[in-house]
Formats: sequence, C-alpha cells, structure tokens
Amino acid sequence: MNGSNQRLDVLIAGAGIAGLALAAALARALKPNFAIAVCDPALAQEPARDDRVSAIAPGARQLLETLQVWQQIEDNAQPLWAMEITDSHLEDAVRPAFLHFDSEPEANAPLAHIVEHRALLMALRKTAAKAGIRFIASQAESFAPRDEALGVRLADGSACETRLLVAADGARSKLRAAAGIRPVSWGYGQSGIVATIGHERDHEGRAEQHFLPAGTFAILPLVGKRSSIVWAERSGEAERLVALPPAEFKEELIRRFGLKLGEIELLSPPRAYPLSFAIARRFVAARFALLGDAAHVVHPLAGQGLNLGFRDVASLAECVVDAVRLGLDPGSPGALKRYERWRRFDTAMMAGATDGLNRLFSNHSDALRIVRDVGLGVVERMPGLKRYFSREAAGLTGEVPRLMRGEML
Repeated sequence: MNGSNQRLDVLIAGAGIAGLALAAALARALKPNFAIAVCDPALAQEPARDDRVSAIAPGARQLLETLQVWQQIEDNAQPLWAMEITDSHLEDAVRPAFLHFDSEPEANAPLAHIVEHRALLMALRKTAAKAGIRFIASQAESFAPRDEALGVRLADGSACETRLLVAADGARSKLRAAAGIRPVSWGYGQSGIVATIGHERDHEGRAEQHFLPAGTFAILPLVGKRSSIVWAERSGEAERLVALPPAEFKEELIRRFGLKLGEIELLSPPRAYPLSFAIARRFVAARFALLGDAAHVVHPLAGQGLNLGFRDVASLAECVVDAVRLGLDPGSPGALKRYERWRRFDTAMMAGATDGLNRLFSNHSDALRIVRDVGLGVVERMPGLKRYFSREAAGLTGEVPRLMRGEML
C-alpha cells in the first residue's frame, strides 16, 4: 500500500520482529479506531532465509501468547530444560562444566524456548496483517514536525503524517540519526558465526555455552536432532572459517562441538555477523521513540538481545495504550518519557553485564581464568543467586509490563 496522504496514529519504521510485535500489540488494544502502519521495503516479499535463532525467555513467551503469535510457532519451539557453562582453552581435552542451570521441577516449565527467527517473523507478519495493520513497502527516510504530528517522507517519494513515529529500523537506524540521537557504541572485533547442525543423538533440550579465549561457542537445541551454533571469533578468523570448504569447516567445528551427540553434519552454510555494542543516548524525542536494535545492541553471549526488544515492545505499548485511554495523544511527552524511564536503566544494566562478561572471558589471561572459575563455582553453590539470575534472564524482575505477565492491555 502506498503511503501518500495517509494520516496515522502510529507509524512503525521497520518490519522486523520488534516492529511487528509492537504493531500487533497496539492493534489488539486499540483497533479499529486507531490507525497503525508499518513501513519497510522488506514487506514487498516473503522473509528471506535466516539461520539465526533466539532463546525466547518466559516473559517474552507470555507476550507472544497474549498476542496469539506463540500458538503459531509453538510446535517448532524447542524447550530449553538445562544449560551448562564451561570455561576452557580450545586445546583442553576435558571441559568441566562450572555452572549448571536447570528448570525447576515443581514448575515443569523450561528455562526458555529456542525459536528460529524466520518462523517467528512470519508468524508476526501474519498476525499484524490479520489485525488490519497497513503495510507500506518502502523505507522512512526523513521526518519533520507539523501541527500535532510528524510529516514523514518515504523512499518511494510518498509521504504521510503520524502522531507517533517509532524507529524500529535496526542497529544502523537512519531515523535515529535523523532525530539527532547519537549512540554510545564500539565494535568488539569479533563476528558471530551462525549455522544449523544435525547430529545422531538427541540433545534432550540441553544447551551448552563454552567460554573460549577467542569468544563464546554456544550450542542451542532445536526441534529434532538439530542444534544451532553461535560461535564468536575474532573477525578476521571468522571470515577465514566461513570461507573454508565444508569438510574443513566441519573439522574446525568438531574441535569445539565435540562428538557427544554422535556424528554431526552441516545443515546450513555458516554465516558471520559482526558483533558490536551500542546504546542510544536518548530513547525518545518529540513524537519519536526508538525500539529494539535501534535503541540498543548487546553481545549475544547471554541471549538477551531479542528479549530486550520484547521488553521495549511491551513497555512502549503499555505507555501508548494507557495514554490513549486517558484521552491523550499517543505521542504525548508524558507517555514517551515514561517509556524512556522504564527502559533505559534495565537496558543499561543488561548491556553493561554482557559487555563485562565478554571482556572478562574473551582473553588468554590465566590469572583472570582463575578468578572467573572461582566466581562461577561460588554461583553454582548458591541456589538463591542462581534463581535470581534465572529470573533476571526470564524478564521477570523489576517492573514487569502487563503483556509480559500474560495480561491484556
């Protein structure tokens, strides 16, 4: 649908997971008398192949259930029942697990679910379309203030007006730059190698995270006798590895993956993605809000990037819905400032924790390794502390948005 002459209540720039989830949440609470659109050139075609996966924490799953998205992907979501963390060198013959996380038997609930990105994106797109969200297959290029609205210019030459513009256009957000919001950012000099692996034996819903000097090597279980790897290496080495012939890449993979699950095979070509850190100095401006990767990018070692985005979605949706039901403007300063206060501290804490862990573990220092292993051993012997970390990762600490508690807005 062309964007010309549209007058909208909310325009979401970016049809990724966070942007579509926000559209679905707002539509469920405020339709039919609330005009919502999503613009992104990617809407012109089906989502591309994507071998990346994410660990969907319990809070994010509650949100997806409430939006009736989870029911579409549940059969292909692998429950994560346990996780082991090791700290070792690549050449170590044995990699003892220093820290275990297991689901609580009395709750009969997994730590998380591992979900493939493309399946989740397709389900969200279907849900948003069914809710009557307007799809505009073009990119928002610029915006300017008008009376009680923003005028937005799109790449195809069309324009629209919106009372709230949400930038969900990714880590290199053009709209964030257009708003004059600068991020605090740096690169890690690492890339994350992602691939899907098949194996002979059942993983039994167990994940492994190996801290190696070059970066983390995570094995995440998928439905069936499959797993996803998320393998952080120095960027130059990562590019060399993914360029290897399949047989040579498999040899390197076995050195890290091992053969405890029997013979393995590559089910997808490996791809490398640069890893970086970024937090926007502000999350909002006049009638403007940042969402997901446009607001923050964190290291994937804790699997919290997408879950932080879902917390953004739940928080912004609640702030906007509460304002509208009070008769206020969806882009009112009060609603946006509430969103920013809600999200900045939580985001900064999680970003700082993942950045600190990466710096602590991704090195060759034997002295630091001793300190790390003592610390992991202490946490392993303190059930209360482990339970706190599990709840923090689940998104169930602090002021939890209603959608992440499974409540309707």
